[in-house]
Amino acid sequence: MAVRSLFPILLARELPELVSFYERALGGVVDYRFADANGADAYVSLKIDGVPLGIGRDEDAVPPGGGERVALWFYVDDVDRAFRAWVRAGGHPIQPPEDMPWGERVAQVRDPAGNLVNLGAEAPTAEG
Repeated sequence: MAVRSLFPILLARELPELVSFYERALGGVVDYRFADANGADAYVSLKIDGVPLGIGRDEDAVPPGGGERVALWFYVDDVDRAFRAWVRAGGHPIQPPEDMPWGERVAQVRDPAGNLVNLGAEAPTAEG
């Protein structure tokens, strides 16, 4: 067996708000929508610079501060700029951008649904 790909699916009580947040914070573009019997979005797939992120509506999703279910890690070109955009879009800062001992620059934030997210820049390669 070989794993060909993997993408996260976040669960949220307020799906439209979380989709809108990821559109504003990281430039997400809706790629696919699945509606329930009433026509409301039950699942939305976003592309963020070609990387998929799913968001599904779940009325029983753990409210913010209710414990970690998942943590996301987005590698970005500019951690400081991504951090500022995140906060401007309504995200919550946890740890501002900081250079880590392993060579990456990392910030830690939460989305409006309370999901823990790391924004990081890959360590430079030996060539550059």
